[in-house]
Amino acid sequence: MRVVFAGTPVVALPALEAVAASRHELVGVVTRPDAPAGRGRRLVASPVGRRAEELGVPVLKPAHPREPDFQAELRALAPDCCPVVAYGALLPASALEIPPHGWVNLHFSVLPSWRGAAPVQHAIWAGDEVTGATTFRIVPALDAGPTYGLMTQTVRPDDTAGALLDRLAEGGSGLLVQTLDGIEDGTLEEREQPADGVSLAPKITPADAEVVWAEPAVAVDRRVRACTPFPGAWTTVAGERLKLGPVRPVGPPGGETGGRPGLEPGVLEVGKRDVLVGTGTGPVRLGRVRPFGKQEMDAADWARGVRLEPGTRLGGPVA
Repeated sequence: MRVVFAGTPVVALPALEAVAASRHELVGVVTRPDAPAGRGRRLVASPVGRRAEELGVPVLKPAHPREPDFQAELRALAPDCCPVVAYGALLPASALEIPPHGWVNLHFSVLPSWRGAAPVQHAIWAGDEVTGATTFRIVPALDAGPTYGLMTQTVRPDDTAGALLDRLAEGGSGLLVQTLDGIEDGTLEEREQPADGVSLAPKITPADAEVVWAEPAVAVDRRVRACTPFPGAWTTVAGERLKLGPVRPVGPPGGETGGRPGLEPGVLEVGKRDVLVGTGTGPVRLGRVRPFGKQEMDAADWARGVRLEPGTRLGGPVA
């Protein structure tokens, strides 16, 4: 088939590479427009756009896919199907109708669970033990189109959203190519998504990423891992933001205090080699932290450098 790939960030690159290496003819790539980056705010092409240029493939960068000029360019490429991974813009019905086999999206969840922009983050935050990736035909309703293929992936206890997404992106690239093969061969049938089991995964904001120390240790752990690397979990100390890498609950599962029943939520306990913080159940051990305006460092090094007073509490308003 003639295919036009649509995608924007780094997570879409494994699928782009897989499609380019497949039996299908990659005749174009659609990506988001160049965006300001770096200190000079110079316009930079997206990761998918840069790689497409290296592959010598025509690149379309519409401000919005409803633009008539973009749709005319797409029609001129005459794609049979448009595979999509994390493109980042809503596709209007007029664009969806251009390829005879539609736009086939690789979504990083087991649909109908976690429809939306942040399925991997929400799966970790919710404590899911298994997630996966699904290929489906895009329809106007959010992630509601009929499905083609599915892969599953175990969520590891220490998975961050970034680590889990990387695995799904690699495994899902093969699933996407298999789906294109099956569509061309006529061996794949569309299956409507069940009405039951729908859950939504809206974008997670920096406000969502603020740690609530009164929550149980397991909830603190999940929030931090779900927000790593983006948007980045954080708390405050002395009115300044402190970014947090993954933490580790102390003590047995179930929220026991691990021998420190007096450590209240948010209160720090600085040892020679580690830094503990109280939660609504047991404490968690801080890993890497990034103080405002400084580089990332081990929590123990940070605590020694700032010479915290006994009983210092994390959380509270930003100065």
